[in-house]
Amino acid sequence: MRSRILVTTKSRELRANSTDAETKLWNALRNRQIAGFKFVRQEPIGRYICDFVCREKTLVIEADGGQHLESERYKVRDRYLREQGYRVLRFWNNDVLSNIEGVAMVIEAALGKSG
Repeated sequence: MRSRILVTTKSRELRANSTDAETKLWNALRNRQIAGFKFVRQEPIGRYICDFVCREKTLVIEADGGQHLESERYKVRDRYLREQGYRVLRFWNNDVLSNIEGVAMVIEAALGKSG
């Protein structure tokens, strides 16, 4: 129980302190704007908190800065998410900020593929 409260608190904190790229991506994803699918943000899956999740299509979307490049920790995280049945799409923050239309097209294509 305590662990769930801590995860919920952390999720709320992350939503309140979103990066510019996360905010821009959220504005593109919210209200079923991409292919009519619902996304949630800062969603806990196991011990991880994912930036955005489409539960219906078991798709996780992450907006990342350079600190995640070739990070072993994120390889382990992605493997765990895949083991839970999720597909993971990662976008660099600069791509989200400079080409949100292209990012949205890639997400829409991924939503069209079976999970």
